[in-house]
Amino acid sequence: MWKSVVAGAVLLCSATAVSQEITADDVIRKAMDNYRGLTSHGQMSMTIHRQDWQREMAMNTWTEGDKRTLVRVTAPAKDAGNGTLSVDGNMWTYSPKVNRVIKVPASMMSQNWMGSDFSNKDVSKDTDIIDQYQHQLVGNYEQDGHHVFVIQSIPHEEAAVVWGKEVLHIRDDWVILEHQFWDQDDTRVKTLRTLEIREMDGRNVATVIRMGKEDATDEWTEVRTTLVDFDIELPENLFTLSNLRNPR
Repeated sequence: MWKSVVAGAVLLCSATAVSQEITADDVIRKAMDNYRGLTSHGQMSMTIHRQDWQREMAMNTWTEGDKRTLVRVTAPAKDAGNGTLSVDGNMWTYSPKVNRVIKVPASMMSQNWMGSDFSNKDVSKDTDIIDQYQHQLVGNYEQDGHHVFVIQSIPHEEAAVVWGKEVLHIRDDWVILEHQFWDQDDTRVKTLRTLEIREMDGRNVATVIRMGKEDATDEWTEVRTTLVDFDIELPENLFTLSNLRNPR
C-alpha cells in the first residue's frame, strides 16, 4: 500500500514539475508546429459516415507556415480536382465541373466541408487559435508513458470566432489527443479524437482522427493519413489561385 502511495506522490510531483516548466501558450504553439511543420505534404483518405450511407474520398494536402494550406481531392473520379486554398485567413474553392474559383465568405467558414463533419476552417488548418484565444492549463495527467496537458482556450472579446471555448488534450510529444469545441452556451458541440498515432518523417503524428457531433454519436468523419513529409521544398506558385484552378 505504502509503495503505491509513494509512487502516486512521485507521479503527481513529476506532473506538476512538467506543467510548471511550460506555459499553455507554449503547448498550443508546439502542437500547431508539430502537425504543420515549416512546410508539409500529406496524402490521406476521408470517410464520411451517416446512418444510411457512407462515402470515401482521397486527397493531397500541402501547408506552408501558419497561414497557407491547399487541399486537393484525388478520388473518387466524380470529385477529383476539387480544391480548397487558404491563404492569410482567406479561402477559395474550385470545382472542375463548373470551372469556377469561388471565394468562401467569412460567414461560411464554420460550414461543413464537402458534407463532412469538418468545417471549412478545420480543413484550412488555420492556427488563429494561437493569437485569438487566451490559453490556460487546467489539468494534466499521464497516459501511455506520456504527460498530457489539458488546455482551455477562451477567445478574446474582439476575436471573430464562433466558439465559446475550445479544450485540447495535448501530449508531451505535441500530438493533439482530443480537441473539444464548445458553443457560447457552454455546451460541447463536437469533438475531434485521435484514434491512432504513428511516427512519420521523424515525428509522432495523429494518423487516424475522427470528428463527431456530441448530439449524433452514430455520425462521424474519419481522416486517415497514409503519408506525410515535413520541411520540404514546395513550388513557389503552389498556394495561388492559378494553381488552384489549373493544377500541374
